[in-house]
Order: sequence, then structure tokens, then C-alpha cells
Amino acid sequence: MLRNHSLIPQTPLFLSSNPSFSIPFPRYNNSLILSTNTQSLSFTLQSKLYMAQEGDNGSPKSSPYEEALEALSSLITKRTRVGDVNMEERFLVLFEYLKMLELEEAISNLKIIHVAGTKGKGSTCTFTESILRNCGFRTGLFTSPHLIDIRERFRLDGVEICEEKFLAYFWWCYDRLKEKTDDKVPMPTFFHFLALLAFKIFSEEQVDVCIMEVGLGGKYDATNVVQKPIVCGITSLGYDHMEILGNTLGEIAGEKAGILKHRIPAFTVTQPDEAMDVLKEKASQLNVPLQVTSPLDAKLLNGLKLGLEGEHQYVNAGLAVALCSTWMNINGHLEESHLKQIQHTLPEQFINGLTTASLQGRAQIVRDEHVNNKISNELVFFLDGAHSPESMEACAKWFSLAIKDQNQTLFHQIADNSRFSNKVVKTHQSETQKSAQILLFNCMSVRDPQLLLPHLMKTCADHGVYFKKALFVPGLSMYHKIGSHALTPSDSNIDLSWQFTLQRVWENLMQGNKVHEKYQDLNLFSIMWLAGKNNSAASEELAGMEMSVSNCEHSAVFSSLPLVINWLRDRVQQNQSTRFQVLVTGSIHLIGDVLKLVKK
Repeated sequence: MLRNHSLIPQTPLFLSSNPSFSIPFPRYNNSLILSTNTQSLSFTLQSKLYMAQEGDNGSPKSSPYEEALEALSSLITKRTRVGDVNMEERFLVLFEYLKMLELEEAISNLKIIHVAGTKGKGSTCTFTESILRNCGFRTGLFTSPHLIDIRERFRLDGVEICEEKFLAYFWWCYDRLKEKTDDKVPMPTFFHFLALLAFKIFSEEQVDVCIMEVGLGGKYDATNVVQKPIVCGITSLGYDHMEILGNTLGEIAGEKAGILKHRIPAFTVTQPDEAMDVLKEKASQLNVPLQVTSPLDAKLLNGLKLGLEGEHQYVNAGLAVALCSTWMNINGHLEESHLKQIQHTLPEQFINGLTTASLQGRAQIVRDEHVNNKISNELVFFLDGAHSPESMEACAKWFSLAIKDQNQTLFHQIADNSRFSNKVVKTHQSETQKSAQILLFNCMSVRDPQLLLPHLMKTCADHGVYFKKALFVPGLSMYHKIGSHALTPSDSNIDLSWQFTLQRVWENLMQGNKVHEKYQDLNLFSIMWLAGKNNSAASEELAGMEMSVSNCEHSAVFSSLPLVINWLRDRVQQNQSTRFQVLVTGSIHLIGDVLKLVKK
């Protein structure tokens, strides 16, 4: 509910016909809320804080937050294939958990926007949340996975939940489930618990709108305990999680369509025929008014750019606008007759929401602050968590356009600076042309690199971008543990077999691909130079790294991510006339690990 109740319009809001107009939505009172169970939550948190102050022998114990993450880590289980478990049975147990936590009525009172899909779920949810927040509504956003901190998954008014509130709500849920579960109904798994926690947080925080991103699939996803959402959205579909969702687009679409509910309006984007046929059939069975949205017309932004980079984001933005306008209409904040007007003229709040939206790890550019140069940032990471063939293609296109724009911008900045003489400008014009594109890649072993890497290489080559070196590295974070201590140990015997597989795929592509000749002709600098062998100190360093690095002509395998980062920084320091532009992709977990290291 909106905070300033006296300001809530008694009749639906009318839209102006002006090219740029503003909807007079009331602003909520952005105060912190701990409502019905404040005393219980506060008592739980104080107890946990007291217990965590010191151990039995007086030695310091883990912080209360680390203690919570340890408990949460205990719920992580190895992902199971469909044939090994009755997914429907496991899904139905969620309703038992809702009873234990007394959340049944609370969920029914939430005004939920539910979003599934293969690509663009997080972006669509981010746009949706930003639009409605800019319209004055109190928002709750649940997304996955997180990059650095688990609290990123729970956002209130666009900001991740504070540590104190997270602990209070976490222990309230965890302790009750521990008390009430048994061998017959065991503790929920990791993601199931997080979804339950999200519902608890958003209901207690009295959000006006709750945006829920599906974790995996749709039909049996933990977020699908929602029985009566306000509106549903299905983003672009493609091949992903095939070991669980199915081997065809039709099967995958069937799982995603599981979020559709009887007579609840739904929107999707243009899909492959096989997927669209399944969505339409499912919608027909449920009497769902399913509509297909068009990509947002960039002209509607009045000369501004979307907050999220990449041309594909206009598809997600178009879907978000439809979800927001429908949600507002159903809840009495927008007249039916004015829904169509939004297709031609966006309210000011919508424009603000779309252009200020932000999402880490998706088309994100991060400059390495450890590398200091007064003229240019010479080590830049381009981060995108693409992990499907289609998203990899979109990632490659974004990267190719972004580095060209960055190089051109740098030269213009130098040329416009009156402190530089013409001679210096010409020198730096030549130097900006010396840029090295490096690929830093990892993906889960359930994914097929022979589907991912060719899309990446070809799309970049089509845009005139060729990687000088591809680096393959295992993840830094453990998949069975979260928190600051969830790091893989430094072990010379770490299994790199998957990274060697990725390397072989890349080298085979280089040898057999038509773009190989172009790679061979690159004369920015030689492979030997890139390895640092033109420098005696670098040669000594490289020799000391031989046990950790496997070098091929066009690629290398590193045993740890910190080693990769240090190697890149050393190359930059020794070759200050060259800009290193590193594309990090293939795994959202890899993105998070890089952010942890670069932002330290």
C-alpha cells in the first residue's frame, strides 16, 4: 500500500497527451518497517547477536552475519536431474512450509508481478522495479543469483536489504522451520528457503508491488507458489538448463509457461515458432490473455539511453513497460483507455525508471582502479553473465560495440584537451589504436562450450573484433558454500580438466575457423609479447608460473582467478601504450568473483 494514503487519487490517473508528461503519483514515506512481528524479530536478532559475541573459551566467533550464511549454506544440495527426483512432489512440499511460516494469507495479499524466461529475466525485473519505484510505489524485488552478497537477492525500494533486517527475517524463518520440520518434511533446500524468505520480507515490509524472478524453469520453481499474481511475463526463450527443463524449445517453453495462471494477463516477447506455439496453447487452456510485446522504441526515451547496455535490452524494456502499465491498470492507477497511449508516449516516471535502472554483471563495464594512468584507464573489464548461445551472441555484439565506442571516446577526450600539443594528440591517437581484447571465460560443465564459444567468436569477428588471448579459469567461489570464507583453497592439485576442455574447444575453433587467418595477421603485438617474454623480469615471473599456467598459441589455462588478475595487471604495467579490454563471460558466478577481486 502507498504510504501517504491521503494523497492516493480516488479515481484512475489520466495521462497527458504531451510528448513528455508526468503522472502525479504520491511518494511513499521511505521509512524502515518491521510490522506485525517486530518484537519477535527483534528478540530473535538480539539473541543471535548475544550468542555470537564469543565462544565457549572466550575467543571471538564468527560474526552474526557469517553465522547466518553458515546456516544457509547447510541447505545447499547438489542439483538433481529430473529423472532422479519427483519435482512435483518436492514443489508441493513448499505449501507445507508456507503453513509452518504462516505465510499463506500474506502471499495472497501481495500484488505480484511474476517473470520467467531463459534470457533477460533479471533485466526485465530490474526495469519493472525501477519504473514502479519512480512512480512512487514501494517495491520489493527478488532476483537470483547474487554476485557478491546474498542480500542482493532481496531489494526494497531498489536497495538490497540491510544486514540487520536480513538477520531478523532470516532467523525468524530458519528457527521456525528447524522446529517444525522432520524426517518426513525436511528443511527446505537453498533456493526454496530463499523464496520463502523473500515472501516473508516483502509481506512484513508492506511493499506495494512484489516483483518475483523465477529461479529455474517455472512450473516447479519455488516462486510459483504464487496462486494469484497480478500479471505474468515470459522473456526470451532459448536452450538452457536442458538437463532439467528438456531438450527442445517446446519442452522448455512448457516449463516456463507453468507460471501462467487462470485468466491472469500475461505478456511475452517474440519467440521461436516452436516455443510460441506452446505458450499460446498453454494460455488458451487457462483462458490467459497472452500478448506479445514489441521492443521499446528508443525515440520514446526523449534522447536518453536505457540504464542497461545492449540493443537486446530494448526487448526487455518493452516487456517491462507492458507489465508495469498492466499492473497499474489492474490496481486502479491507470485508466484502460490510456493503456494504448503508453505505446506511443511514455510518462516521465517510466522514462526515469528505464534510464536509471542498473544491474550488476549484465553489460557492465568496470575499470581496474589498481592500474593508474593519468591519460587512460588501461585495464577495463567488460562483464556479462551470458551462458546460453543466444545470450552469448548478444554479449559479443555489446562488447564489440562498447570497445569501439570506448576507444573513440578516449581519443576525442585527448584531442579536446587543450593541454596536449598536436604532436602528443597524434601520438595518443596511434596508441589508442593499440588495444588488446582478451577473453576471460568459464562455464558450468553442464553447458556445451561448442555451442557457446563459436557464437562468441563469430559475432565478435563479424564486428571486426578478435581476441588476442583466451584465458580459462575455474571459479573462485564454492558452489556448496556462501559467505566471505567460501573460497576455493589454494591447491596445486585443483582439478582443471574442465578448463582444459574449454581450451581445446577454443584452439580447435582457432585452427578451423575462417577468422583464424585474421587472428594470425594481427600485428598489434605478438603472442610472445603478450606473455611478457620481451621483458626479462616478466620472463622470470612467467617461468615461476609455469606450474599454474598452461599456454597454447591462442589461449591459456590458469589455476586461479587471482593469478589471472595479477597477470593482467603485470602485462598492463609493462605495456602502458596498450589498452587491455577484457571480456568476462560464460558464468554469472565468474562475474561475481571478478567483481570481488577488482573492487577490493
